[in-house]
Amino acid sequence: MTRLNKFIADSGITSRRKAEELILQGRVTVNKKTITKLAFNIDVENDEVTVDGEKIKPAEHVYYLLNKPKGVVTTTDDEKNRMTVTDLIKSKQKLFPIGRLDYNTTGVLILTNDGDFAQKLIHPKNNIIREYEVKIDKELEAEHELALLKGVFIDGTRGKFIAIKYGKKKDRKNITVQCTEGRNHFVKKMFTTINYTVEKLHRSSFAGIVPDIPIGSYRKLTQDEIKKLSK
Repeated sequence: MTRLNKFIADSGITSRRKAEELILQGRVTVNKKTITKLAFNIDVENDEVTVDGEKIKPAEHVYYLLNKPKGVVTTTDDEKNRMTVTDLIKSKQKLFPIGRLDYNTTGVLILTNDGDFAQKLIHPKNNIIREYEVKIDKELEAEHELALLKGVFIDGTRGKFIAIKYGKKKDRKNITVQCTEGRNHFVKKMFTTINYTVEKLHRSSFAGIVPDIPIGSYRKLTQDEIKKLSK
């Protein structure tokens, strides 16, 4: 027997958390009966599951690395008909991005149809390290660097960088920051709070995965990379 929300996530249409929302909203049926209990189990071999009337089944899991370009939204569809990150990848499977990058932010983005895998990477307790190359509008002063490392309040909650690094020339307008936060616009809001403007943002690493391909390109993750991320 398999938990219903896990089965839906394994189909690749969404994460397990979102699958729970679908169940609670009454959008899931098992053998033509609407199910709203999160603890419901199914027989994978014999039960028929539908979401919004569409029959689903477990999909083959796939994992892609995209070096996201500017001018693309990190979602599966867009009400303004802008290009999405899923438009850039040719795959027979229905993909979704793990986390978000802003419209004009470039860099590492992982896409998959494996809901459990995605949930593991975005869950705050796992402290996944994200690294960003940041260009700001003026030199970062020492006191502000210290504040960013100690923590500042954004949206009523304290956030902080775990490291701030500079290049060989000690350019304090072009810096690299590391954090474990996945909140929307996190890096930009951190700098805005102390009166700096982010002019350019590039995610140079996510959970140790680096964009070793040109911007706008993608590739499948290797088995070694998948195993590393799964741990």
